Amino acid sequence: MESPVIVAIILAIAVIVLLSKTAVVVPQQNAYVIEKLGKYSRTLRAGFYILVPFFERIAYRHTLKEQATDIPEQVCITRDNVQVGVDGVLYLQVLDPERASYGIASYLFAIQQLAQTTLRSEIGKIDLDRTFEARGTINANVVSELDKASEPWGVKVLRYEIKNINPPRDVLGAMEKQMRAEREKRAVVLTSEGVRDAQINNAEGEKQRVIKESEAKRQQQINEAEGEASAILAVASATAEGLRVVAESLHLQGGHEAMQLRIAEQYIAQFGQIAKQGNTLVVPANLTDLASMIALATKVTQSPGAAAK
Repeated sequence: MESPVIVAIILAIAVIVLLSKTAVVVPQQNAYVIEKLGKYSRTLRAGFYILVPFFERIAYRHTLKEQATDIPEQVCITRDNVQVGVDGVLYLQVLDPERASYGIASYLFAIQQLAQTTLRSEIGKIDLDRTFEARGTINANVVSELDKASEPWGVKVLRYEIKNINPPRDVLGAMEKQMRAEREKRAVVLTSEGVRDAQINNAEGEKQRVIKESEAKRQQQINEAEGEASAILAVASATAEGLRVVAESLHLQGGHEAMQLRIAEQYIAQFGQIAKQGNTLVVPANLTDLASMIALATKVTQSPGAAAK
């Protein structure tokens, strides 16, 4: 009775062990490559599977997630013969598990080595000064070359990023001095440009002031000239009007007598003013002959037509 029980227990244990070995659960974003009698059979995606005992086995396990692998630092020589240490990080993803299993022994190791050699080639094409500003170009070129090489392996190279560029200490010191000189140069240039702009603004302001003053002076002179012209014209008009009235009055009855009286009054008044202005007075010889003075003035005021008559 005990022997059959023991055999049954042993068989049950064997079945359980066999099922545990042949039952496969593939996690999400993973792929298992199955070989049957040493040959590729199929690729299992996420799910539960039962393998054929003793005939099928899991040969390779691949993750289909994006992977990041570190590229160790290496010494690269730039085009101007300067040694720099460069490291980076590479992002890749397995697209075809079958080719990733049988296309190459270790795609990860191969891609790392290829990334280093490609990076050395790209760094050697540019000068040291441009290695810092040309990171994007270097990264793109490395990705392009690696993607071409990894396509037969069923691997897609997504990105490559340079992490550090480490020049020698003496080169770093020279670069710091160059940067300091550039900053000082920019400061001097900015200062000189500020002084120049200030001088230009002052000169422009002085120019505008002189122009405004000259325009104001010119307008003042125009206004004064116009005022003087208007005054002269008014005086001339008034004088002409007065002379016209005087001329008309001479032809009226008693006009000549009035004129003679006026001339006598003005003569005496002006002679009195001359006597007040100085201590010395020169008296004309015919001062007492006032009638002759009046007759002379009357003759002057007569028109040529009246004198002829």
